[in-house]
Amino acid sequence: MTEKKQASLTTRIVIGMTAGIFVGFLLQNLMPDGSDFIIPLYFFDISLRSLLVDGAFEVVGQIFIASLQMLVVPLVFVSLICGTTSLKDTSKLGRIGGKAVILYLLTTAIAISLAMFVALMVEPGAGVDKATDTTFIAKESPPLAQVFIDMFPTNPFSSFAQGNMLQIIIFALLFGMAIALSGKPGERIANIFSDMNEVVMRLVTILMNLAPYGVFCLLAGLFTDLPLDKLKNLAWYFLCVLGVLITHALITYPIILKLTTRLSPVVFLKKMRDAALFAFSTSSSNATIPITLETATKKLGVKNSIASFTVPLGATINMDGTAIMQGVATVFIAQVYNIDLTLADYLMVILTATLASIGTAGVPGVGLIMLAMVLNQVGLPVEGIGLIIGVDRLLDMTRTAVNVTGDSMVTLVVGKSEEQFDEAIFNDENAGKNIEEIDFHHLDKN
Repeated sequence: MTEKKQASLTTRIVIGMTAGIFVGFLLQNLMPDGSDFIIPLYFFDISLRSLLVDGAFEVVGQIFIASLQMLVVPLVFVSLICGTTSLKDTSKLGRIGGKAVILYLLTTAIAISLAMFVALMVEPGAGVDKATDTTFIAKESPPLAQVFIDMFPTNPFSSFAQGNMLQIIIFALLFGMAIALSGKPGERIANIFSDMNEVVMRLVTILMNLAPYGVFCLLAGLFTDLPLDKLKNLAWYFLCVLGVLITHALITYPIILKLTTRLSPVVFLKKMRDAALFAFSTSSSNATIPITLETATKKLGVKNSIASFTVPLGATINMDGTAIMQGVATVFIAQVYNIDLTLADYLMVILTATLASIGTAGVPGVGLIMLAMVLNQVGLPVEGIGLIIGVDRLLDMTRTAVNVTGDSMVTLVVGKSEEQFDEAIFNDENAGKNIEEIDFHHLDKN
């Protein structure tokens, strides 16, 4: 008797997403305008909101996100050290980093330029009432010079505890270089980290199989309280941002990939499905790092020595999706408040947002903080951010999927240019299938 084959991870996540959205809208109809639905049961009443939305959905969804974030620091630290020690020539590190940073900044500049061009053509803010009862208080963003200083940790253990990704990356690179230059003692330490990397990746596989349940709870809770009235009022803004995000992912990235590597963009996009879906459901590039790394190495064929550096770096500084939101939002808010921006203002927006993608890395609520910085730079009212807060959560999910796709594209380009790439794996449709299922027999044997 043959065993019933389990559905792929992609299929299960899509089912979880669809079911979560359906349940969310169903609950929203039962509880319009944020009200509650009380179920009388003998001597006491059951609150549907307390039981499901604020109860089961919130608990399971947040535990799922927390379990992913739990992996980020050990995964980034261990994989970066493994990648650095595997580079026989440590001088290559500067060249690899330079290529990655230039590509990330280039795609960000293209993203925001494309966003503003489309927004100026569509005019999503024309005729919108400028009055809003929602305000946004922006946190102060650190100066770019201070960010570069703060990249180097004074206490690495404090960086681990706080989850400061830039400091962890710098320390891991320096520690990995020291291991690579330490001869026999370094080789023994490198072997330990190699084994640790295998263990962490196995943990990633285990948690990934819980993804459909976590995704269901996250989306069910989100769509229960999604303000549909704001979606209607801001439909043009929403569709404009969404359209540019899709265009950037499906046209800009493939063009860059084809021009620089001659590889098939169709194959690339097909192999990005799992990582993009996961990024969409979690809205966190950092939480998606384990999946992006597995995709880059096991499905796209990039060597770990490259991917373990470019993927965490991209999750930290690559914000193409956020740049697109900033471009459209800047034009939208200017139109809402009837403020004319000059060509110099638009160029300033491009420059500020591109540099800010590094300058505000690691700051909570980075997308809206960066937008506040851009609006201040060109003299637009920061209060205008209140107009788009209602739909930003849903767009943030798509932005994250675009960011993760960009991380993988840059990783592939750098890997190909450094000859740290296996084209046979890239062209193999079945490559990386093992990351979607747990081999329990393998676990038992080991």
